[in-house]
Amino acid sequence: MLFYCLKRAGFSAWTKPIFSDHWIRSYLTERWSGVHMGSEHQRSAGFGVGQSQRHVPNTPEVSIRDPPGSDHCRGRPQLRSVPFWSCVRLGQEHSRATGTRGHNRHAPAPVDCLNLKKSVLISCGGGHTSVLTKGGVVFTFGSGRYGQLGHNSLRDELRPRVVGQLWGSKVTQIACGRHHTLAFVGPSNKIYSFGCGEQGQLGNGVKIDQSVPLPVQLPDQIDDQKIEHIFAGGNHSFALCTLGQESEKRSNNLWSSVGKVTQQAIDEEIIDKWISECDSKSWKKGQKEITKMFSSASCLNGSFLDKSCDKHYQTSPKQSGLDFSLVQGAFRKLSKKAKVLTEVEAVVHHTLLPSLYEEPIGVEGLRVYLVLPELLRVLHKQHRRTDLTEAVAAAILRLHPDKLQVLGDCWSSLKRSVMTKHIGVWKKALSVILRSEHILRTRDPGIKHLLQVLGHLHRANQKSVETQTVPDSTFCMEEVHFNPIFLEEDVKLWRLWSKQDVDQTPAIFCRYPFLMNLQSKINVFNINAALTKNPPNNRQRTGMWPFDMFPVAAPAPFFELRLRRASLIEDTFHQLSVAYHSTFKRSIVVYFDEDATLTAVYKRDYFLHLFDKLLVPESGMFMYNDTNTLAWFPAMPRVEEKRYFLFGVLCGMALYNNNMVHLPFPMAFFKKLVNIKPSLEDLREFSPIEAGSLQYILDYPDDDVENMDMTFSVMWGDVVVELDPKETGKLVTSANKKEFVDTYVNYIFNQSVEVVFEEFRKGFFKVCDMDVVEFFQPEELRGVMVGKENFDWETLKQVRTMFCYYMTEAQSQIYPKPIVYI
Repeated sequence: MLFYCLKRAGFSAWTKPIFSDHWIRSYLTERWSGVHMGSEHQRSAGFGVGQSQRHVPNTPEVSIRDPPGSDHCRGRPQLRSVPFWSCVRLGQEHSRATGTRGHNRHAPAPVDCLNLKKSVLISCGGGHTSVLTKGGVVFTFGSGRYGQLGHNSLRDELRPRVVGQLWGSKVTQIACGRHHTLAFVGPSNKIYSFGCGEQGQLGNGVKIDQSVPLPVQLPDQIDDQKIEHIFAGGNHSFALCTLGQESEKRSNNLWSSVGKVTQQAIDEEIIDKWISECDSKSWKKGQKEITKMFSSASCLNGSFLDKSCDKHYQTSPKQSGLDFSLVQGAFRKLSKKAKVLTEVEAVVHHTLLPSLYEEPIGVEGLRVYLVLPELLRVLHKQHRRTDLTEAVAAAILRLHPDKLQVLGDCWSSLKRSVMTKHIGVWKKALSVILRSEHILRTRDPGIKHLLQVLGHLHRANQKSVETQTVPDSTFCMEEVHFNPIFLEEDVKLWRLWSKQDVDQTPAIFCRYPFLMNLQSKINVFNINAALTKNPPNNRQRTGMWPFDMFPVAAPAPFFELRLRRASLIEDTFHQLSVAYHSTFKRSIVVYFDEDATLTAVYKRDYFLHLFDKLLVPESGMFMYNDTNTLAWFPAMPRVEEKRYFLFGVLCGMALYNNNMVHLPFPMAFFKKLVNIKPSLEDLREFSPIEAGSLQYILDYPDDDVENMDMTFSVMWGDVVVELDPKETGKLVTSANKKEFVDTYVNYIFNQSVEVVFEEFRKGFFKVCDMDVVEFFQPEELRGVMVGKENFDWETLKQVRTMFCYYMTEAQSQIYPKPIVYI
């Protein structure tokens, strides 16, 4: 073994070592010394005893901190996972991630076992890898043939395993040679080595292998010197030490940067430099920096990290590791100088986006898609074109479906304020185009991409936790009023392409109803109803040849009801029960008491009186709350189930024929029609006392809940029902009280009425198309079917100048019944 110490002076700059299996080059600053042990074969140390080093002019500007192995590489951005790619012979890469052997990796893939371990340093040998965590724990995996894994065995490890002998030692650096490993414990200033020692590279005084970490026998003359950094070549090891106490502060500053990722990140300091530079020379340098940083996805992914409580180490689909206040502040600053923002926009559009990989590594590789919307937002504020927004949308949609799913999970975890801003970016671009471009522009791919991204955001929002969910109204483009002619074309395209979604499919707005305002949704419903009532091919044939060649006009598409006022309900149910279901979608015509007069007044009068009679307690069809103000379906119906089917048909006919009716049901009724799960708040509307009791249980101190001696049961419809049939008498505890409340609400609104409400749904959707009804939010559907029964008298009083008579202020308080022309 050869072991010696070198001192060099005269170099003005410190360059970190660059090394491979067979050589090391090192440039040392003044007051630094090097310690080297191992083979001199082919002058692997890069210099001989007594010879001075010669500066190599083409030294790279960027140091290689983590040396590649013989057949594998590793990269470590600031993230929680470790990507790799390799040729696999000894399990050094893919096998370590999956527990299998023999499959080469040609692209980086994460080692999931190391997720959330706070990896800060990685080193690769010929067939093994070591990883150091922030807490000083060392993991090794891969080939163990020479004991280089430090597990006191020669066995290969397919997954990362802690080096037990170093546990608790607070390791601060690691380095891998071809078949050996070094670990430096900073507090004790000791180097530990293990693995192949055939050429003395372990520094233990002998040329033998060792499978456990043992201290390196350092020379006596460096006992008072501080070891700053360690390196391992193919068959040798190298340690860098400081000389003299006066360099202690300097060495500490160096250590703060040595061993850390040298990749640049965008921060306020560099942005301040860009926006303050004025002369052409400085601006050219700034342009180069902007191009370098904004053309790199890895640079953006490693910028704006949330380092509070090490959150950037905890990256997952539920935690992006980004500090969005930093992102917003950075782009806000960039927008202060137009030419800087223009340069950034151009680099992102023409260099960054084309380079983005369809399958980025881990969640960290998706951060760029969370950062760019903030750039788009400042561009929109300056009223710039939407080209970049459309290009970013296209890049998002090019992602592999699995990665797009992960990005959706990231969106779901965003804070409500951040999610609202992201939605606004895509909505703003779409709104600008719709208001400024020709109608045919709405069918091009750019618009389709914007719609699809908004669709993914909407689905992500629906999956987010309740406290973070953005209201659906946030997606609505209230300012955009769709032309009825355009909507009719859109409805036809929607029906034509309903079963397909290929590249050739045009942009169809009916696929994204959450973007439409209420009036547009009503227009779509009416257009769809009109197309159904009067289809273009509404012609019939005689069935006799040759006359069958000439189609004749079909009968008028009406559904006729001939009724007696004295038996309105009985006649209605009878005629509906004998009619063909296919005729329910026709326009309804009502005749009373043999009166052949055809008038719309009869139709409105019919629905008004019919629903008044059906919704009274005497009808026996429904149950009512304590105040008899709201109705609900009974758990034990007293009328035949078919009546609920026909009642659904009548509700569908009323909506289909644009007639508002009396439906005193809670919001849960309308939620169930659009497939939204009712909640405790809906029970509060129907039965405030009962909902209040359940809320009290949720708010009750955990220790006291078990003392209430409550069971999983509910008294509903004068019957006590066990909510958990598998465990009769199950007690409500602090651990299951949320489950109890959810089960209770579910029983009232779903389980107890499952049969009768399903009959009602079948009838309702025999008339109305389900996919069109689901355009509406529950409150919108209630407004369309029932109308608004609560008048804002304060608002009406503000327009009392339009009254057809005058009243004094006192009279208006007593008789608030003005006639208003709206």
